[in-house]
Amino acid sequence: MDSLTQIVLGAACGEAVLGKKIGNKALLFGAIGGTVPDLDVYVGNLLYGNAIDAMLFHRGFMHSVLFSVVGAFGFGWLAHKFYNSGRRLNTTTQKDWIWMCFLALFTHIVLDCFTPYGTQMFVPFSESRIAFNNIAVVDPVYTLPFLVCTIVLMFFKRNSNRRGVWLKLGVGISTVYMVLTLCNKLYVNFIFKQSLIENNIPFSRYSTQPAIFNNVLWYGIAETDTTYAMANYSLLDTKNRFLDFKYLPKQRAIQVARYKDLKRLVKFSNGYYSIYKVGEKTYQYNDYRYPLLDSNDPNSSVFSLQLFEENNRFNMKPFEPKFDNFKVIMLKLWQRIKGI
Repeated sequence: MDSLTQIVLGAACGEAVLGKKIGNKALLFGAIGGTVPDLDVYVGNLLYGNAIDAMLFHRGFMHSVLFSVVGAFGFGWLAHKFYNSGRRLNTTTQKDWIWMCFLALFTHIVLDCFTPYGTQMFVPFSESRIAFNNIAVVDPVYTLPFLVCTIVLMFFKRNSNRRGVWLKLGVGISTVYMVLTLCNKLYVNFIFKQSLIENNIPFSRYSTQPAIFNNVLWYGIAETDTTYAMANYSLLDTKNRFLDFKYLPKQRAIQVARYKDLKRLVKFSNGYYSIYKVGEKTYQYNDYRYPLLDSNDPNSSVFSLQLFEENNRFNMKPFEPKFDNFKVIMLKLWQRIKGI
């Protein structure tokens, strides 16, 4: 999920393990630990000259269970060496730091699994992405109560039982909401499947996910032999069905099987994609796991990549989300959430 959410969750892990021993400093160290996996964005750019390789490195090894274990021992040892000196000598143990680092790293990758982007948590043993698609990458309803509870507990002394109460309250509220989003996911899947059947859409598979910033408005995509069928549904709609399906052709401007880079992108997109030729050796790759900004424009995909051939490989220009008019987009989002 977004960086703020991961910082709050990491801080909660720090408080749970070391709060009574080092007070608010536990929140700081936990927050740092919860941020580490997302540094793979910068590590990928340092390791790879190809932008596709760098993008696919994100939520790869540094979001794996193996990294959580190895990183816990490495960062835990380092943090203990840094902290265990002077007046702080023997106030904490190396075991405390290793356990705190493991919780901060592991909860980060587990939380990311609930989002549509997915996480390769079993690398290097498997490159499959785990994605439950039940919560948006940014969801204030999950984050803000958790953040408020974490801030409140900072004002109590480290030995106060009230710190534990507020910590449990923050974790409890966020967990209950996460369970609610999973229930919504099951319900929306049922509604989408029924909508496909009633509209006589001969789908082979389908996928649903919530729109950004909320868990009320949902996007669904289904695959047929030649097209993708897309529609939206709000839990506040008067009819419990996905309406106004849009159909986009499966555009394949290039043979994916010939290029390893394209095959990796297709796997990343879970097979929901189209490729349009836009120039000499340049292409637009649309990832249809994410909705269109303009339902009448197949090239208005939120996740659209500009590809070009380079040194017998494919590379891409830096990814920039298409939010030309953020205010208008948010207004349309809010209007659609309210239902039709």
